Amino acid sequence: MKKAVRIYVFGIVQGVFFRTFIKNQAKKLGIKGYVRNKNDGSVEIWLEGDGKKIEKMTEICKKGPEHSVIKRLDIIEEHLQDFKEFKIMNF
Repeated sequence: MKKAVRIYVFGIVQGVFFRTFIKNQAKKLGIKGYVRNKNDGSVEIWLEGDGKKIEKMTEICKKGPEHSVIKRLDIIEEHLQDFKEFKIMNF
């Protein structure tokens, strides 16, 4: 079943290729949505796709790329927006 979540990731997540890492992982799993840096130093991720793949992607977000330090994830269930791809967005 398709679902959508918005995840806010806090910690050392900017300047460590976090967005590129998330985009690559999402594309591998066939997940649509976006990732973008926020002004407060966090990263916002919108994920849409199969529920099991969203769960897997959430686990990936908890680890992040090599130089990131994840301190907290806020996960909010959302309504589907039917994104056509996964992309890195600006603020």
